[in-house]
Amino acid sequence: MANLPKSVALIYDRVNKWGGAERVLLALHEIFPHAPLFTSVYDSNQAKWAQVFPQVTTTFLNFLPGLKHHHELIPFLTPISFETLQFDNYDAVISLTSADAKGIITKPQTFHLCVCLTPTRYLWSHQQYYYQKIPWILKPVSWPWFKYLKYWDLIAANRPDKYLAISKTVADRISKYYARDSRVIYPPVNTDFFSKTSNRIVPDLPPRYYLYVGRFVTYKHPQTVINVFNDLNFPLVVVGKGSVNWGQPLLTQILKSKAGPNIRFIQEVSDDELAYLYQNCQALIYFHEEDFGIIPVEAMAAGKPVIALNRGGTSETVIHKKTGILIDEHSPDALKSAVLNFSPASFSTSDIRSHAAQFSQERFIREFVKVFNNEWTKYQNTLMS
Repeated sequence: MANLPKSVALIYDRVNKWGGAERVLLALHEIFPHAPLFTSVYDSNQAKWAQVFPQVTTTFLNFLPGLKHHHELIPFLTPISFETLQFDNYDAVISLTSADAKGIITKPQTFHLCVCLTPTRYLWSHQQYYYQKIPWILKPVSWPWFKYLKYWDLIAANRPDKYLAISKTVADRISKYYARDSRVIYPPVNTDFFSKTSNRIVPDLPPRYYLYVGRFVTYKHPQTVINVFNDLNFPLVVVGKGSVNWGQPLLTQILKSKAGPNIRFIQEVSDDELAYLYQNCQALIYFHEEDFGIIPVEAMAAGKPVIALNRGGTSETVIHKKTGILIDEHSPDALKSAVLNFSPASFSTSDIRSHAAQFSQERFIREFVKVFNNEWTKYQNTLMS
């Protein structure tokens, strides 16, 4: 252990919300409890979970009005902000990123491991989706910025010394867009928690309900799920709310106005209540592509099958006809057919839970420490040779 780095820093894109990536960050904190956290912006009110870090250092963006939650307004400044951070006093840095944190500048004596959530979505894999959302009057102005940011992103992508990917899907994107190799380590999921029977009852649930869990954003296609269950008249419980980004409260209102009496909305739940909802549903509905997708693994840890789109992370975590149903076609008719032909009796609760246990937090920590130690040692040997 004597040859391991004495000083480690963690870097994350922005600290202003809670989600799957933040769970990964907290797992890294367990491995390196004394490591400070560096980020572009930090909202201590919305991210109380970050209080566990001994120090949170931000960039100049944190002091500009309104940017703690609306970073999309200044995409050209975020790369610059990360380049201003200094890491000369650290033996190793670990960036967790789906955007600009990988662009930090380090000296040769500092080892930089990047845990890549995905190459920057709006520049690469989902460029058309984001570009279509820009008002037409701004498109001629925005396109040069897209080209500049892609140019910077390719430069930044060469700065880490080693890449880890959170799924094979992400590893393929890293190879395609950045021409870099990466090793896959699946993110940590609290499988033990969701496998234990929850006593926190959620009242007034319809019998034999299906479950949707997730933020209300268009790329997750919550409206498609609601429309399908309206047509089927099957009970559906929807857990989630709109994002803090502009326009999402309107989407929430649209979804609720379209929903029939068979659909119940629950805005927020505790972890215990979420476990109860998982454990008592017929199946989880997950009809969109994610880089990994922690929610389906949580549902499987609770012993419940997942009806999911056969793309992205769920194509790697859900086993067709053993832990759920994978749908090849991304259409309402395909989802409707899968739900109509679904039979809970065809699935074994114990088999599903056993499969989900492969994605536990203990497994993540064990694999990450092994890979980090090996890569750090290789890097040190390279410097000394």
